Amino acid sequence: MSEEKTNPLLCDPVSGMCEMPLGESSNAKTAIPTENKPIKIIYYTDPICSSCWGIEPQLRKLKLEYGDYFEIDYRMGGLLPDWSYNSGGISKPSDVAHHWDEASLYYEMPIDGNVWIEDPLDSSYPSCIAVKAAQMQSKEKAVNFMRVLREKLYLDKKNIAKWENIAEAAKIAGLDVPKLKADYDDAEELFQDDLNLAKTLGVRGFPTLFLANADNNQLTVYGSKPYDAYENALLALFPEAKKKSIKNENPLNLFEIFPTLAPKEYAVILDKSTSEATSILEKLYQQGLLNKKTIKNGSLYIKK
Repeated sequence: MSEEKTNPLLCDPVSGMCEMPLGESSNAKTAIPTENKPIKIIYYTDPICSSCWGIEPQLRKLKLEYGDYFEIDYRMGGLLPDWSYNSGGISKPSDVAHHWDEASLYYEMPIDGNVWIEDPLDSSYPSCIAVKAAQMQSKEKAVNFMRVLREKLYLDKKNIAKWENIAEAAKIAGLDVPKLKADYDDAEELFQDDLNLAKTLGVRGFPTLFLANADNNQLTVYGSKPYDAYENALLALFPEAKKKSIKNENPLNLFEIFPTLAPKEYAVILDKSTSEATSILEKLYQQGLLNKKTIKNGSLYIKK
C-alpha cells in the first residue's frame, strides 16, 4: 500500500486524500491574509480530484450555513502533470477506471470511471489553467465553471483536457469563451504561482483547506471529512459565527442556489439520509419538476 501513496490518481477514499509526490516543502507558517470576511480559506483542489468531488456536499452546506463569515480562495493543485511515472499499480489511464468507480460508491457521488478507458486525459494541467483563466473574468463564475467541468468529466465522460470540452463548460458557466482562450497564457503563470504556494504551504494532496482568521491563527483540514470537521475548524477560529438555518419549505428551494444536486448533496445539506433525499428528488423528477442525468454510479438532479 505504501507504494500506492505516491500515485496522485490513487485517491484513498478512507483518508479522503489524493496525494501528490511533492518535493521538499517548507514547514514555516505562511501568512494567510484575510480580506473582506473574518475567515479566509485557501482551498487546494483540482478539477480531476475525485476526493474533491467527494466534499462538494460538505462545502455547499458550509457556504449556506456560514457563508457570511468566510471567503474561499480556490487554488489549483495540478494533480496529474502527465503519465511519465508508473507506481502503485497505475501505469496507464485505463488503470484508473475501476479506482474511480470505487471512489464513487464510497463518497456516494456519481462518477463514471470509464472516461479513463473511452477518452482518457493526458494531464489535469489544461483544466487547472482554464480555471485560473476563468478567475481572471469572475471568481464566482470560475467556481461554477469548475463544477461544470467536473460534471462533464464524472458524468458525461468528457476529456476536460481538450479545448472543445473546456469551451463548452465555459459557455454553460456564462464565461466569455474568446476571452478565456486569450487569457489562457497569462493564466499559466497564475497556475505556476499556485503550485509554488502549494510547496510553501506544504500541500501534500487534495482536498486541503487552510483556514485563517484576522490574527493569522490557522487550522488545516486535510482530505474529505464529515461536515463537522469543516464547521468545527471555522468555529474554532471565529467562535462568533452564527449558523444560518437553511430554508426548505419548498423542496425545490436548493435548486435556486445550486442548479444541480446529487442526492448525497441534498442529504448532507438538509440533514437527511441519502435514501430519503433520493426518494424526494425522484418524486420531484417524476412530477416533471426536475431533470435528471443517470449514470452507472448514481444520478444528478438538475433544475428545469
